[in-house]
Amino acid sequence: MKALRPSRQGDRAPGAAQPAGPPPPPSALSGEPVHARAVTDVFGALGSSPRGLPSATARARLQERGPNELPPARGPTVWRQLAGQFTDLFAVVLMVASAITFLAYTLQQPRETGTLQLAVAILCVVVLNASIGFAQEYSAERTAQTLQAMVPHRCRVVRDAGVVELPVRELVPGDLVALEAGDTVPADCRVVEAHDLTVSNAAITGESEPVRRTAEPDTAEEALRARNCLFMGTDVITGTARAVVFATGRATEFGRIFRLTAAAPRQRTPLQRQVASMARRVAGTALAVGALLFVIRLPSGQGLVPSFVFALGVMVALVPEGLPATLSVSLALGVRRMARHHALVKKLLAVEALGSTTVVCTDKTGTLTQAEMTVVRVWAWDQEHTVTGVGYEPNGEVTDPAPVRELLRSAALCCDARLVPPDGGGRWRVLGDTTEGALLVVAAKAGLDMAAEEAAAPRIAEHPFDSVRKLMSTVHDEGGARRVRVKGAPSEVLDRCTRLDRGGTVAVLADEERKRIEAEADELATEGLRVLAVAGRDTTGSSGNRDADESDLTLLGLVGMQDPPRPEVHAAVESCHRAGIRIVMVTGDHPLTAEAVARRVGIVRSAAPAVVTGAALDAMDEAALDRLLAAGGELLLCRVSPEHKMRVVTAFQRRGEVVAVTGDGANDAPALKHADIGVAMGASGTDVAREAAEMVLLDDSFGSIAVAVRLGRTVYQNIRKFLVYLFSHNIGELAPILAATFAGFPLVPITAVQVLAIDLGSDVLPALALGAEPPESDVMDRPPRPRTERLFSRAVVRRIAFLGGIQALGVCAVFFWHIHASGIPYADFTADNPVYREAITMVQAGIVVSQFFNALAVRTERESVFRAGVFGNPWLIAAGLFGLALMAAISYLPLLQGVFHTAPLTAGDWALLTAVGVLPLAADEVRKFLLRRRTAPPEGEQR
Repeated sequence: MKALRPSRQGDRAPGAAQPAGPPPPPSALSGEPVHARAVTDVFGALGSSPRGLPSATARARLQERGPNELPPARGPTVWRQLAGQFTDLFAVVLMVASAITFLAYTLQQPRETGTLQLAVAILCVVVLNASIGFAQEYSAERTAQTLQAMVPHRCRVVRDAGVVELPVRELVPGDLVALEAGDTVPADCRVVEAHDLTVSNAAITGESEPVRRTAEPDTAEEALRARNCLFMGTDVITGTARAVVFATGRATEFGRIFRLTAAAPRQRTPLQRQVASMARRVAGTALAVGALLFVIRLPSGQGLVPSFVFALGVMVALVPEGLPATLSVSLALGVRRMARHHALVKKLLAVEALGSTTVVCTDKTGTLTQAEMTVVRVWAWDQEHTVTGVGYEPNGEVTDPAPVRELLRSAALCCDARLVPPDGGGRWRVLGDTTEGALLVVAAKAGLDMAAEEAAAPRIAEHPFDSVRKLMSTVHDEGGARRVRVKGAPSEVLDRCTRLDRGGTVAVLADEERKRIEAEADELATEGLRVLAVAGRDTTGSSGNRDADESDLTLLGLVGMQDPPRPEVHAAVESCHRAGIRIVMVTGDHPLTAEAVARRVGIVRSAAPAVVTGAALDAMDEAALDRLLAAGGELLLCRVSPEHKMRVVTAFQRRGEVVAVTGDGANDAPALKHADIGVAMGASGTDVAREAAEMVLLDDSFGSIAVAVRLGRTVYQNIRKFLVYLFSHNIGELAPILAATFAGFPLVPITAVQVLAIDLGSDVLPALALGAEPPESDVMDRPPRPRTERLFSRAVVRRIAFLGGIQALGVCAVFFWHIHASGIPYADFTADNPVYREAITMVQAGIVVSQFFNALAVRTERESVFRAGVFGNPWLIAAGLFGLALMAAISYLPLLQGVFHTAPLTAGDWALLTAVGVLPLAADEVRKFLLRRRTAPPEGEQR
């Protein structure tokens, strides 16, 4: 895929010709090392040329040397992963309990089959949880690999004398790569051309400060210490460069370190640690309850071993052994859902934090807009020229182009971007900055052949754009004369101008004219246009001094371009407003441009938003900044630097806000890392920004942020839902056991094996299905949850007690009603009594039926489940029906009747159990109705 325009400098030097035949392959360099050689010798030593490699040669080298990638880290084998599931704390506790139960079975005289069944049932619980944990972990690793493949890892390479964009893995020794600020170096390279180049070598050497790099030969003993070498995995901080690859893949310095570095252990998130700690406390409570039941039952005439086995079974049944696996599955499902909506979450912690985001600091270009800049207006002295055509396709025209042809020529020459024509029916696109792409397109619309223009005016020096100067300049050789071309923010360029081009006549730029030009720039910005000023000057000497080159300029005119808002952004902004999330636009654009775009997408709705420039922020102390942010309302931060963004993020966090920050440049990395949620752009963002962020937007759209917040809130709510579900039914299991014990009934209302069957059949699968619950319709109509709110809040505990208490009353009533209806005294009941077997079967079935309706109840917190749709989660219905089917099998199949000591239930029994089971759902619907009524806004007031 060739670029529209030829590459610069060395590859278009007059008389440069491609060598006959392919260049020799780079071998182990003999003589001087590559970093000690002059630039002219580097190409020959590496079998390359200033025009890059021919495609055929590159393909041959790729086949010979292999792809430019590191081998995947060796993780544990499948069998080791599976074995690891059985070393978990809960798995160990359960296996020890099973062993003790089996030992008790061997000591019993006579031996009871029920004790052996309990030991086997406990092992079944261990195997089930290990299977779920292993499946989730194995699937999560595969998903992570798939999602990481969605993030672009590409680089710009000179091939066949043109700049192309290729996957990093296709680089070979001898390739000439083009680098700019924000790029990650794709392989070990020797610099052959550098402009204000600095890199961060922290990934290799640990140096925290950026270091300058040059193309000059270096006499260092090794390449790692040479000032003209770049290494895979390091980051370009400032400037631009071209460098020739001399090592790829395993042969790189990073590859050497990679081979010596063991894979880092997986870290648990605070949420996972909190749940694990809570589960351990619950396990301790279960142990205490088991001990209490053992002490109570021992004096009642039960044998030592039967009492111990019963207490052990109850204790094991009450341990939330499946909770950590269910939590991990829920978080992993949230990550996958976000990926389907173009939001790649790199850390599970980000899923948790998204649910409590209160402030989003968003940039403008590409996030709120389509990142397809189009020049629509060109202003030269006293004349305004309109431009037709949209996007990067060079179709359209400039009205009366002759007076502005030199302006557009200068703007296009001062660009590093490349236009790429459609490939296979696609669209025109830009390699590089989108603003520069728009300048190339408008130059073509004005009839300029930029390939010919560049050949006639080759670039001999450049001063790259940076966020402080807000401009870029290049120096060109035009027939022996040298001319500087400058483009940038109008305020910055005007400050450096002393003259004005009036249609070919150069005059001194008077203060009155300067004000007039500033007013014209403001008027264009008011219309929502991004405005650039273009200037130039003739120069002499070496032109190596940036301040000298960018002073005493002649203004050529202004260029106004627009980037239309993304169509989905307005609805996303409105959704965030309803959710109580404050949106602050942070941009380097003109305040008028920023406000115009903010109004279009709905960020600004009032007549007078707070618009603060970077200069105003510099004048504020911390107290003044805190007052500005505490004032609330609509806030636009314009003409700001990355340092300003970082300061604002810190100030918001100081106030207790949970801040999400978007960014795409290398200079955004500090703010992205410091934010609670760093959000990088996947399509247009730099490698450095993506590495610093916790979330990557694969489509660069603000709409994906709103969706991610919605899904993040949903994940947190779903975790609470299955916690309520799991712990409420524990109350329903424990209550009849305690009631029978204190009432003096000699037998248990539900056996330990029955309880474990409930855990296997009615707990795990519905809990997993609740983790996949879709978002509630009003999830974005609620304010963000407080940052300090614990998972087990008072509201959650109250709901567990509410639903669990209703279930407990229902199953206790069913049990004692059936016992009393028989007319048999307590003391006459035995384990083989048909009435007793029917009663414990009804208790087990009552819990299972109650849990089916309880699962429906906990699906929503405020909204009626009937309005949300009873069948809105088909997996939950299927899991509940599986539990009911298993219960029916336990009741009716003779083989399972012998295992669980159950009896067949009649149709009347099922009708009674259904009436009792539906009580939690009915009671919770009443609670939700009262809650909605109490919190509803006053009549006529909008939410």
